[in-house]
Amino acid sequence: MNEPKLRIGWFSTGRDEAARQLLQVALDAIRNGELNCDIAFVFCNRDWGEHPESDAFLRMVQDANLPLLIFSSAHFEPQLRRRGLSGDETALIQWRRSYDEHVWQLIQPFGAPLSLLAGYMLILSDTMCYRHTMLNLHPAIPGGPKGAWQDVMWQLIEQRADIAGAQIHIVTPQLDEGPPVAYCAFSLRTQHFIP
Repeated sequence: MNEPKLRIGWFSTGRDEAARQLLQVALDAIRNGELNCDIAFVFCNRDWGEHPESDAFLRMVQDANLPLLIFSSAHFEPQLRRRGLSGDETALIQWRRSYDEHVWQLIQPFGAPLSLLAGYMLILSDTMCYRHTMLNLHPAIPGGPKGAWQDVMWQLIEQRADIAGAQIHIVTPQLDEGPPVAYCAFSLRTQHFIP
């Protein structure tokens, strides 16, 4: 008897080609039967016209006939967001909670018990972390540098690190510190990378 497919949500900012590649690899694995899941929806925090790369991502989602949910973070309560991004921690927390409440209202009808953050460039509010199970694809081993992949790589270079890696972890209010579900590590001190 076949196991029922897990319905998952997919969150991405769609900011570069890598965002499209990640989604394509997942879609291929689903079609090939390697992943027993269906993508219930794709959520993007950029609207049409905000950036050419995210427009390409949104087109890809539409071409794949996936339910597409768009809610621009740049256009949501911009004054509160600016205050938060300029150092007002209370405003930032308030903005994140308010934004995520709107996102929750959009995704809830799709009934996906789990979502994957794959190139989603927003930090989630604590309420969203507790309300919805999410996994994050993070470009460092557990305990490694935090942030976007470019920031992580620069930190590893500056630290003259011996290893790098990637992980999938459960999203918690502590940025990039949730319990790892899986990870891999590889040496940076190979024949080709010895400084």
